[in-house]
Amino acid sequence: MKGSDMPSVELDAETVERLDDLRVEDESYDDVVTELINIYEAEELTLFHSGDEY
Repeated sequence: MKGSDMPSVELDAETVERLDDLRVEDESYDDVVTELINIYEAEELTLFHSGDEY
């Protein structure tokens, strides 16, 4: 990528509506997606470590 070029992602209108429903006030789409990724990763780690009790 050159300079400040940002990658773009194409989303269905329904997906954008769902993201809009999750946004708080003037939260950016980047913030919402980052939060969702963090939640997904935390859940994945929890599932992975749930078997470590033995």
